[in-house]
Amino acid sequence: MSSSERTLQALSYAVAFCGFLTLWVSGTFGVVASVLYLGAMAAAWKIEGTRWQISERAGTVMIVLALPFFYLAWRLQVLPDRGAESAVAGMLARMILALSAIKLLQRKKDRDWVFLHLMTFFAVLLAAGLSISPLYLASFILYIFVVVATIIVWENVSAQRRTQTRKTASRSSVSDRPAWTRLAVVSVTIVVMTVVLAVPLFFLLPRVGGAGFGGSNGGISTFSGFSDSVRLGGIGRIQQSDRVVMRVQTSPSELAGADGYYRGVALDRFDGLSWSKSRTQERETLVSGPDGRIQVEVAGPFAQLVEQEIYLEPIDTPVLFGQTRVIEVASGLPAIYRDSLDSLSYPRTGERTSYTVVSDISRPTAEQLRADSMQYGPNVDRYFELPEDYDKRIFFLARDITANATGRYDKAVAVRDYLRSNLGYTLELKAGGEDPLADFLFNVREGHCEYFATAMVIMLRTQGIAARVVNGFHGGDFNNASGVTVVRERNAHSWVEVYFPKEDQWITFDPTPAAGRNLGSGGFSGITGEISKYLDALETIWIQYFVAFDSHGQAAISKGFRASASEVNSAASALFAETARSISVWWRDIRGDSGQAARLWAIAYFFLLAIGIIASIFAVRWLLRALKKRGGIFKRTSRIRSVHPEADALYRRFCEILEKKGYTRSATQTPLEFALAVPFPEAEKITLLYNRIRFAGDTALDQQLRNEANQLLDQFRLSRD
Repeated sequence: MSSSERTLQALSYAVAFCGFLTLWVSGTFGVVASVLYLGAMAAAWKIEGTRWQISERAGTVMIVLALPFFYLAWRLQVLPDRGAESAVAGMLARMILALSAIKLLQRKKDRDWVFLHLMTFFAVLLAAGLSISPLYLASFILYIFVVVATIIVWENVSAQRRTQTRKTASRSSVSDRPAWTRLAVVSVTIVVMTVVLAVPLFFLLPRVGGAGFGGSNGGISTFSGFSDSVRLGGIGRIQQSDRVVMRVQTSPSELAGADGYYRGVALDRFDGLSWSKSRTQERETLVSGPDGRIQVEVAGPFAQLVEQEIYLEPIDTPVLFGQTRVIEVASGLPAIYRDSLDSLSYPRTGERTSYTVVSDISRPTAEQLRADSMQYGPNVDRYFELPEDYDKRIFFLARDITANATGRYDKAVAVRDYLRSNLGYTLELKAGGEDPLADFLFNVREGHCEYFATAMVIMLRTQGIAARVVNGFHGGDFNNASGVTVVRERNAHSWVEVYFPKEDQWITFDPTPAAGRNLGSGGFSGITGEISKYLDALETIWIQYFVAFDSHGQAAISKGFRASASEVNSAASALFAETARSISVWWRDIRGDSGQAARLWAIAYFFLLAIGIIASIFAVRWLLRALKKRGGIFKRTSRIRSVHPEADALYRRFCEILEKKGYTRSATQTPLEFALAVPFPEAEKITLLYNRIRFAGDTALDQQLRNEANQLLDQFRLSRD
């Protein structure tokens, strides 16, 4: 095997590896499938050209059996997957890898290489609909470069093989096309189809993967603090992780990175150990409008609205996060759900999701809340409920703390300030026993945000104030390179909402000490933080402009196309209307409705237009004929100066003789390739003399070579007549 063929073989293996790489970054299969395929590829390279390769018949049988095997494995759910939506994709990805591995391990002919490249093409195409990772773009570009390099080497090897074949063949036909040329054509077709099909699919198909190189680490976060029932301490377990939960872009931008509370779920029933919803089945379905927006509430006359684009990482909770009072949600979702505690959810989990949320962050003043002494209605009775066996010391502690407070607001502030000032913050779950809340308040006196929020709610309820716990996220790291706030799991937080009936509004109170209310987790501090800041900015740009083309983005694209089509249609209609009006005016002038002078001008315009059209037709015909005589637009450039007119005349004479015998030189053939392709030994000698004449620098040698060539050409013509 020549060095060029060995290089071609290595590049073909590289193409197969690129196909594997595009699937791998999508996260569709795991370590086992990756190790098996890479092992098969290494073994195939090692045994290439030896007797250990699988025979063609055995490889065909294995491929035929692989198809029903993967179908049954998918039907029986034998293969591991990351959800029902990715089961088919995972099966197809593994099947493509298996078929490619079989072809790599068997003895290969040209058609087997074609099959292998087609499998790689399908792998790239499948990954376009699965991957949301910026690594897909890198692997796609690598695939294109490797395929182009492979095509160049194919052409080189093809020319070498063709030359060798023509030298050894006893008879040949100019129309024969070698297998490697056909393979090159197939490769070019694959590149074009990949770009034409994979790029639109990558932007427009819904993603079923969760890959990325950002903080999500390509996995699905498991949240124990965002369900209908949460055990005391659930939020604290989430706060141990630095994994990215969401990225938030805020408008107006001056509010970005502010002290934001991203509300998740509200809970109203506490049994001493766990929080839950007392009415889990009560929820309202909010349907999307024609513009894709979902109205949640009606904004008041003094509302302070903030719009946030939220890019939510793959998590196992259907919660939609937003500021304290969500007014509107815009997404590709047909509907969202709102429960009786004002928590929002959507009917999907496990995917990266983007949506726009408009929230009202206005809040009544302290004077307004202090003046709210309206009696509660029966609809808030559940927000006074207490555990059956709660420690009565909590009641007396709350009574003492609020002894000097007169209204709901002052009592809430008093309890909040007491907890902030007299208890410590820690992520260690020290409180426990049968009554962890009492243990936290009277013994340990340290805890994380969920204990502080629970303590404040129970203490307020003992004093007849309606309150509930809210779990969500607080703050985040503002990335000034991308203008986006990065919210991580360690920003998980619990706080309190207190109801004020006169304002008919739930007001946020946060009893956690300052140590537990830090806005950022220090993700972008220091030298490593600066590097991670720009990497995260790159990730954000990738998500915004490449990944976030879910149905919401697709609807926007479709709407843009429709708007553009409408504009084009309007412009065309206006043009036709203006043309019809001009023709109508011209015809009235021809008839003389506007006077004799206008009629003469209309006739003159008509003749001038007719003369112009006829002159244009003749000019185009003349130009086409001139170009035809020159041999085309670019032909003239190549004929400006002949290297050796005598040599060219001699070679034209030689080609005319061969044309009479039925052999015509193709435009893609060099003179030597053409000579080797015809079954006349004299042809190669004449062509070699022609090449020597063209590049001979000595005039005497030039004349001698021409005489020899003319003599040989005459003998060739006479001997073949």
